[in-house]
Amino acid sequence: MTFYQTLSVIGKKYVGMSRMFKWGFNLSPMYSRTTAKISYASKDLHHIKIRLPLSYKNKNYVGTIFGGSMSSATDPIFMVQLTHLLGNKYVVWDKAATIRFKRPGNVTLYADFDFSEEEITEIKNRVSTENEIEIVKQTFLTNEDKSTIFCEVDKTIYIADKAFYKKKLELKRKNQ
Repeated sequence: MTFYQTLSVIGKKYVGMSRMFKWGFNLSPMYSRTTAKISYASKDLHHIKIRLPLSYKNKNYVGTIFGGSMSSATDPIFMVQLTHLLGNKYVVWDKAATIRFKRPGNVTLYADFDFSEEEITEIKNRVSTENEIEIVKQTFLTNEDKSTIFCEVDKTIYIADKAFYKKKLELKRKNQ
């Protein structure tokens, strides 16, 4: 178990999963360096919101939010969120990301990360029959009232049954 996973287990007991998710991300060096903050995490973790302010820490040469900051602010959310929603019987990995910049980020940006209960059920059902799947989740970095899209991010996420994944790794090692 990693340091962050251990903190998550301990924190969940004392402050609840949504608070632990929010605080864990906002206090961890890996995420705080993106300059984004999780502003909201629902109690069931089905809905996460982030805020990415324009600041001297993420301004690029022309004074707008550096594209790398936009990408890294959105990068880990879906994977970690889904890991918690699915539980210990699954392996979840980020597999790919596509980011399409629509306009310069010259204001504070916001993004929502959502999984419905139906999506979670569908993922579990597909994995139970296919052993491993990939899904694509999309989010948008927008202004506060969501009237302007500054960039679109598509995340390809790999999900597998943990027992299947372990067997797959063992076969791969034997064949090397």
